[in-house]
Amino acid sequence: MNYIQQHDGDRFAGVDRESEVNVLNQAMGISLRLLTKVAGSPLIERYGLNEPLNRLLRQGTEVGFEAASKAATAFKKVVKQDKPARVPTASDKPKLFDLTPTEEQEMMKETFERLAEELILPAIEKADENCEAPDEVLNAIHEMGLVSLTIPAELGGDSETRSPLTNLIALEALAKGDLGMALAAAAPLSVAAALVDFGTADQQGKYLPGLAGEEFVPAAIALIEPHPGFDPYQLRTRAHRKGSSFVLEGRKSFVPLAARAQLFLVAADVPGAGPRLFLVESGTPGLEVRNSPSMGARAAELGEIKLNSVEIDESALLGGDAGADYNLFIARGRTAISALAVGQSQAVLDYVIPYANEREAFGEPISHRQAVAFTIADIAIEVESMRVLMLRAGARTEYGEDIVREAHLAYLLAAQKSMQIGSHGVQLLGGHGFVKDHPVERFYRNLRAVGIADGGLYL
Repeated sequence: MNYIQQHDGDRFAGVDRESEVNVLNQAMGISLRLLTKVAGSPLIERYGLNEPLNRLLRQGTEVGFEAASKAATAFKKVVKQDKPARVPTASDKPKLFDLTPTEEQEMMKETFERLAEELILPAIEKADENCEAPDEVLNAIHEMGLVSLTIPAELGGDSETRSPLTNLIALEALAKGDLGMALAAAAPLSVAAALVDFGTADQQGKYLPGLAGEEFVPAAIALIEPHPGFDPYQLRTRAHRKGSSFVLEGRKSFVPLAARAQLFLVAADVPGAGPRLFLVESGTPGLEVRNSPSMGARAAELGEIKLNSVEIDESALLGGDAGADYNLFIARGRTAISALAVGQSQAVLDYVIPYANEREAFGEPISHRQAVAFTIADIAIEVESMRVLMLRAGARTEYGEDIVREAHLAYLLAAQKSMQIGSHGVQLLGGHGFVKDHPVERFYRNLRAVGIADGGLYL
């Protein structure tokens, strides 16, 4: 197997941004700054987002989908902190079980669905063929705040509260356009979210300002390994102590944006300590990367990385000596993959309903046939079931409750039913389902990836 070794320069020398921490920490100040920035963005008019923005201005509520323009570039600036910055999640738990989105979440969903329709869909055929996500698409999604709304203001972001549930809603909306493109867009968000939740002050100050910058910065989680029956709790990638360093050995697959990622969050087993997460920069000696064109999720630019005695300082251990909550990391990753499955499955349903109503056989629409109608009804039932389990896990995350069971159930249902939904979509179109004139064959290929992607994201 031929690997391409990456040799990138040091991106992490920086300057102190401590002086930039100011009154923007106040909620209203951040909201007004974001509204001003996003109102001048050409994306607003191009994608018909004027009305959602006007509603938000009229309401004067907390910003749900905006992104400010930043001065930082990828990992060039460093913020010095005395302690890690943690963004609080929701504190007021509702007395009743209610998954109704807030107005801000509804606007977030509407915004990203519009982006998926206007930006992803026109580009996805070429992206799928070339196994490459267009920069203009990724930058546009980034500009709308997918990453910055997770990062604290003192580190260059725009976040006042941490809302994993809102991120799941946005991810589902993007996946309606294409699962692979949504996976690529969410890859750096996953790294940023893990740094916010678990990173030390030095780790946050080193990487988060770059991820919150103006441009989309490729970064990815490297969790999945290329062997049958992969279990994220039984990692074959090893990290051995060597003085004040760790030496990593192993291979990872299903890594989004692998060939151009500037930072990897690598999961490896530390003998005697169990699974741990390590921050590995792309230019580290011994790190080799290759593209690995896949059957589905091709726009995610999936690839493999090989760790050949990769030596990193112990400061690269996410969370330092305390480490990260690995159980939570896996559970939230499974919930994120479930959101991708829900979005792409919804796209199948949205496509087959008008097709069945318009396609005629024997003098009537095929939707008049019970076999067709019942199959579409089954798809609708399964999509809604997947959505409820995914949102339930996200809601429990929002209020700091244990989600291991809920996340596992959401992912298990998504892995089983989304693949079945993709197959039904192809079957309902008959011969049309097997050709590229219709998108259901791409939906099917994408949904086959859900059962493989056990983790690989974090929201």
